[in-house]
Amino acid sequence: MEAINLLEFLLQCQGQEQRNYDEWAALLEWLRAAFPQYINSDDDNPALEEEDLIESEEDLARQNARNKLAEDGEYANKLLSTVMEEPLSEQTMLALDQLAYVDVPNVDASLKNWLEKSKLHPLLQFRVLQTLRKRGAQMTVTLQRGTENVEVEVETVPLKPDDFPHSVIRILELVAEQTEVHEPTLFYFAQELWSQYIMAVFGTSDYRSMLEGDDSMLDMWAAALHAAVAESLGGSHNEEEIRTLYGITSEVRFRFEQAYRSIKQFVSGGLDAK
Repeated sequence: MEAINLLEFLLQCQGQEQRNYDEWAALLEWLRAAFPQYINSDDDNPALEEEDLIESEEDLARQNARNKLAEDGEYANKLLSTVMEEPLSEQTMLALDQLAYVDVPNVDASLKNWLEKSKLHPLLQFRVLQTLRKRGAQMTVTLQRGTENVEVEVETVPLKPDDFPHSVIRILELVAEQTEVHEPTLFYFAQELWSQYIMAVFGTSDYRSMLEGDDSMLDMWAAALHAAVAESLGGSHNEEEIRTLYGITSEVRFRFEQAYRSIKQFVSGGLDAK
């Protein structure tokens, strides 16, 4: 089991605080007791399926959260304080990950209230929404995304790229069809940008247009993504050629330009909550 191997390796490392070693040792002991079938396993044993691995990691995280709560009754409040009061950092994201498994009732309401009343970057907003989804929260959150006030049903928040609706995924596939072979660098950056952008605009009118539009609307978004990435890479690109590539007609030309500006605004950091 990967988690057992990792903890065994960490315990051999030097230079960490003793409390880290104590925590790793406790987790390792719990894992060995909970999953004895993975101790001293060899390569002939079948590997865990991906879903089983994910479940085992979630079980580990959940047990770790229980242990922390047992040791410190203020553990959940400390995590909330890290998320809401300290400067945005890697610790913020780690605290959000841990909050997903802390079984304390007030966490949902605290995160919802913070989302609705604070001016947060849209990517941070999305991470908080994902935390609420992982916690099993069933609620509607009303928040400001860019210049829009949007309502988000927490149950609809995707937890991984494959969870997004097919139409959203299809837009990137259209770009892949035009660039994956002849412009692999452009496609690589398109993948990275699209994964961030759709999280930033989740629930907005731009996002809804991807879900409600026909094939021509998906072509339009693909062309806008292609053009935005081509310009960001600094190479020569012909917007008219890109529009022709995706069959963008005069009927959707204005909408193409709006989508292009929205993506470029995100690239330049202009989608911060106002």
